[in-house]
Amino acid sequence: MGLKCGIIGITNIGKTTIFNCISNTRAQTSNFAFSASKSNIGMISVPDNRLEKINSIIKSDKVTAATVDIVDIPGLTKGSSKGEGIGNKFLGDIQQCDALIHVVRCFDDEQLPHIEGSVNPVRDKEIVELELQINDLEMVERRIARTEKIAKSGDKDAKKALEILNIYRLHFEDFKSARTVPLNENDKNFIDDLLLLSDKPVLYVCNVDEASAVRGNAYVDQFRKSVEEENTDVLIIAGELESEIVELEDENDRQEFLKDAGLSEPGVNKMIQSAYAILKLQSFFTAGKQEVRAWTIRKGMTAPEAAGTIHSDLERGFIRAEVMSFEDFFRLGSEQAVKDAGKFRVEGKSYVVQEGDLLHIRFNV
Repeated sequence: MGLKCGIIGITNIGKTTIFNCISNTRAQTSNFAFSASKSNIGMISVPDNRLEKINSIIKSDKVTAATVDIVDIPGLTKGSSKGEGIGNKFLGDIQQCDALIHVVRCFDDEQLPHIEGSVNPVRDKEIVELELQINDLEMVERRIARTEKIAKSGDKDAKKALEILNIYRLHFEDFKSARTVPLNENDKNFIDDLLLLSDKPVLYVCNVDEASAVRGNAYVDQFRKSVEEENTDVLIIAGELESEIVELEDENDRQEFLKDAGLSEPGVNKMIQSAYAILKLQSFFTAGKQEVRAWTIRKGMTAPEAAGTIHSDLERGFIRAEVMSFEDFFRLGSEQAVKDAGKFRVEGKSYVVQEGDLLHIRFNV
């Protein structure tokens, strides 16, 4: 679907290390601030144990997970919106992302100097958010200048847009992000095309040392308290530890490594699942002898729209969808058993696909 999740944060906090843990692309890491000259782009597979459960019944030749694009955006610093450090080029990269993973440093390391001279995740978050807010404020002010001229002619839509733009302007001047502006979705639609940076859904990742991988530390506690009103996830990941785990080729070795660290699964798995959730995505499955596969769609998509993620011909020539839920299929053990239990459904063009549906698309072009 071309959906992108961006990893952001102040420079030298371990973003690229975490990117390397989850992406099919490996990027170079460095202890030097502003050592990256471009964003790294990769693809992440969304962990989903339902695929193997389906395959235990289907016994397909291939199993393919759902994917989301991931972008590792070089570290920001004070003045990025004015061209400091790497400059505002990467603010443009953030604009192209659908959601953000904001990484904050919650570990001490004398070999990795902090650009601000000390470790303080709350301050670091505020630095990055301020740069996004400044960028957004400048875009809103430019739009206000253009809209005022149209509003003076009596255009009702322009007057409404101007009213909303001024609400955003005051919000940014109060050092608040666009996603907390007190407006309903219909009002926000007036400025959707601005793609405001601070309006993007966000989850936070506290990058910790190995000793803090399970319970966190004082830095994490401090950070969690600072964002408790934001109603978003705060995850703990020991980036350096998990980068070592991902290098192990043998799955048994990985599990042993996780067990020794006191973890039941890699923290990056939770991060991927959370990113998938904040993007308001869900998975449906197709299953046959050649392949069992998870497909990514936005929540609320109809069956023809979901079919289009497989191939445009399926959406164009959509006739009907044959539907089973994953729970029914796995519990009953076969398609025939699902039919016998009266759980097999035939749905038309208006059907809204549900999380975990197994679909077989009938079409004609």
